[in-house]
Amino acid sequence: MTPWDFLNRRLSVPSRLLGEPGPDDATVEALVRLAARVPDHGRLAPWRFIRVAGDARQALGERLAALTKAGDPEAPDAALEKDRGRFNRAPLVLVVVARLVPGHKVPELEQLLSAGLAAYNLLLGAEALGFGAQWLTGWPAYDAEVARLLGLAANERIVAFVHIGTPTGPGIERPRPEPSELLADWRP
Repeated sequence: MTPWDFLNRRLSVPSRLLGEPGPDDATVEALVRLAARVPDHGRLAPWRFIRVAGDARQALGERLAALTKAGDPEAPDAALEKDRGRFNRAPLVLVVVARLVPGHKVPELEQLLSAGLAAYNLLLGAEALGFGAQWLTGWPAYDAEVARLLGLAANERIVAFVHIGTPTGPGIERPRPEPSELLADWRP
């Protein structure tokens, strides 16, 4: 398969379809190295990664359910179960964290975009190695208590939870926009 063909067939595999085995430690290190090969104006490395694997997946889910219950004592059981199982499907979840440097000549938006590209490189790298992957966020990505739970600093924010594992079923293709709907010519 050519690189062009690989990129043209890229799609996410839903986390519910990601099972064992997951990447080993050397493969995770290789994926993080690949993730760092993104545009990074100012050489700030405005990203870092947190590995959630093994029993830590269930523990994080329990903490999320507790946060949901604390915020809404009447939260439905289904919502609590969803939070408990949020990280239990794929054997590995890499939390992509943007480390923003306020006041730097490189605007924070560019730093944030670089972190997003690092998350995308994780998706590409996982698929290139024969794994499936899905980029998810949901409420935990935007919650201050979850940020504290994961040890984020005041200048950090969660960009993605990248779930990685062996596909147990095919990814799901979705309709893609036509290039003619996306491209316009500027004329003076």
